[in-house]
Amino acid sequence: MELLEVLLHHIANVAIVAFEFVGVCVLIISGLIGVYNYVRKDPSTQLKLAKGMAMGLEFKLGSEILRTVIVRDLSEIAIVGCIIVLRAALTFLIHWEIKEEEAHHNEH
Repeated sequence: MELLEVLLHHIANVAIVAFEFVGVCVLIISGLIGVYNYVRKDPSTQLKLAKGMAMGLEFKLGSEILRTVIVRDLSEIAIVGCIIVLRAALTFLIHWEIKEEEAHHNEH
C-alpha cells in the first residue's frame, strides 16, 4: 500500500509540473501574440489575449487541484484552497470579459 502511495505522489508531482509548464507556456505565447496583434492594430487583440490567458489559467488551476492530492497538512490545504479560489475567480473574470468583448465585437 505504501508503494502505491509513493507512486501516486510521484505521478501527481510530474503532472503538476507538466500542467504548470504548459500553463506558463500558453501565457507567454498568448502574451507575445497579443503584442504582435497590438502592433498590427488588430481590433480583436483584447479578445484573443483574454482567451489565451483563460486557457493558461485553466492549466494552472488544474495543477493546483492536483496538488490537493499530495497535501498532508491542514495549513497547506488552506493555502492551496486559497490559490484555487483566487485562480478560479481570475478565470471567471476573464471568461466574463471574453463574453462582453465578444458581444461588443459582434455589434460592430
